[in-house]
Amino acid sequence: MYRILTKKSLNPTVTMMEIEAPFVAAKAEPGQFIILRVNDEGERIPLTVAGYDRERGSVRIIFQIVGATTELLNLKEEGEYISDFVGPLGEPTRLDGLKRVCIVGGGVGCAIALPIAERLASLGCEVTSIIGFRSKDLLILEDEFKAASARLFTMTDDGSYGREGNVCVPLREMLEAGERFDEVITIGPLVMMKFVVEAVRPSGIPCTVSMNPIMIDGTGMCGGCRLTLIRDGKRVTEFACVSGPDFNGYEVDFDEAISRSAMYRDFERHAHEQTCNLYKKVGNDNG
Repeated sequence: MYRILTKKSLNPTVTMMEIEAPFVAAKAEPGQFIILRVNDEGERIPLTVAGYDRERGSVRIIFQIVGATTELLNLKEEGEYISDFVGPLGEPTRLDGLKRVCIVGGGVGCAIALPIAERLASLGCEVTSIIGFRSKDLLILEDEFKAASARLFTMTDDGSYGREGNVCVPLREMLEAGERFDEVITIGPLVMMKFVVEAVRPSGIPCTVSMNPIMIDGTGMCGGCRLTLIRDGKRVTEFACVSGPDFNGYEVDFDEAISRSAMYRDFERHAHEQTCNLYKKVGNDNG
């Protein structure tokens, strides 16, 4: 059993928890993920490591409430326990030797991007961060990005906070002005990452994408994280949770990944609604 040390709501649909898991904290690196189960009967879900404290023996996770399991997890409070918390899994983000990097995060993907920005800053890298959200109400982790970045651009689609527009706007402006980076690392919704890659492509700067959004069971056995890469004109299949989650963005067949990810949307929504209705009924019965 793994104790919830802290719990904080970052916005109406995103929650941060710190989990007591000393063996995971001892080995975790930016870019890796864990698999958890809320209870013994629950499903396994992968969540990316959003931070860790080796001395305290804790791991930070940040999750969006989209399905039944994340709804159940969000019902847990500080001091309570979850059944399983396994990891770290996946390949860490490769950061050695980078001196100037642009980090582009979108929505809850910023939770994955933050530990990468923090590690790069600790290594003496000059970090430029771009974070984007639909509106001010969905903003998360801005202060943390400010602390880890030499420059920070905060974007909202509706202009309710920061600058109006998507994350590609300041990225294109910098690249068109002749700025160079050793690498661009982008993490967020699949559509956002697709357009970031296309914005970077003319420059030839290496562009890494994190394919966490397509992971399901976290082991490669379910096949849900199957990913098509185009290498030397050939189509190659990889599994995001085994070979990734980081990949060369220029190789990813985003159209296929976006199409396949939509297959689970209705199922997740239905499962979420059922769970919410169940707990409302239990609450009413007890009240």
